[in-house]
Amino acid sequence: MAKIITLLRKELVDASRDKRSVLAGLYYAIGTPLLMCGLFMVLINQLSSPEDLPVKIIHADKAPDLVRYLGQQGINDETGPKADKLVLQISQDYPAKMARGESAEVIVIADNSDEKMQDSIRRLQKALQAYASEMGSLRLIARGIDPRILKPLEVQMHDQATPDSKGGMILGLALFTMLYSVFISGMNLAIDTSAGERERNSLGLLLSHPVTTWQLVISKLLAVTTFAMLGLVLILLISHFAYPMVPWAELGFSITISPQFMLLMLIVGLPVAMLAAGLQLFVSFMAKTFKEAQSYLTMVMFIPLALSMSASYNIAPEVLKWLPVSGQQQALMEVIKGKSLPWLELAVSSGLTLLLAVMLSVALTRMLRSEKVVFGL
Repeated sequence: MAKIITLLRKELVDASRDKRSVLAGLYYAIGTPLLMCGLFMVLINQLSSPEDLPVKIIHADKAPDLVRYLGQQGINDETGPKADKLVLQISQDYPAKMARGESAEVIVIADNSDEKMQDSIRRLQKALQAYASEMGSLRLIARGIDPRILKPLEVQMHDQATPDSKGGMILGLALFTMLYSVFISGMNLAIDTSAGERERNSLGLLLSHPVTTWQLVISKLLAVTTFAMLGLVLILLISHFAYPMVPWAELGFSITISPQFMLLMLIVGLPVAMLAAGLQLFVSFMAKTFKEAQSYLTMVMFIPLALSMSASYNIAPEVLKWLPVSGQQQALMEVIKGKSLPWLELAVSSGLTLLLAVMLSVALTRMLRSEKVVFGL
């Protein structure tokens, strides 16, 4: 144990000397929640107070009531290059047909292939449909017919969702960034302490000392796991203060990162961090150079990325709730939605995670007994 502690101290000291590499691994944990909160603030502000929509209305004098109604919805008759992209043409016989109770024609002229215009087109169409429905009801009333006769069913929805459970997609995205931070935060150290040491010819020198390969592997795993957990602690602390600043109430739900959830996240994230450390060290030792290890890990990181994203959006949930990474994420989502913790699924997924970490550690121990791996032959 004394040798392992000494080796661990050596790994941490070496990592702390390369401050740029350390910060590069922690930038994700520091910047991701701040960036997400900023984007959500902008999105919520646009949804709560949409900008006025300029529209060029041809023959606006034929339908003053329609123009007035659109103006109340923030759709204004204007001229200019921006308004020319969305044109509403009112037919010449619009007043006569409306007076006779017939269908009056209006034409929306726009380029529907322009992605930037699609939201504006839908907004104008929705406003026109609402106006048409209102006019239809007034026509029925004028003829002594109750408009409710056209609604044989009146569907009422009693929503039992809590404010915490309504933000399912946002919650899944937030948990995804937190859990994925353990893979990003320790990755640079994992590459540097494996392929980097071999390129500097210090790995062979280290093994020439009276230490076993098992002690060396454990010290490197603990060092990478420490940095992975440091990234998780940072992203939890920043999320704890940043997420309450977003006006979630305007979307009808709330997101709170409580201290109890943070503690649970650290406990659940520890096996994932150990798996991440073992996986990254294993792949890095298989590579012969530092750059090659970076390329390999970039591809390998798609595996936990896919598992975590699949769990966030409920793709094959019956299978994923028992697997590493996705099982932990689904269990945490249940907790943050106010439901009980699924102990069985969490125990199985965490057990599989630890088993994979142990298997990778054994494989690393055997790899380091080979001169081809140590010297990159």
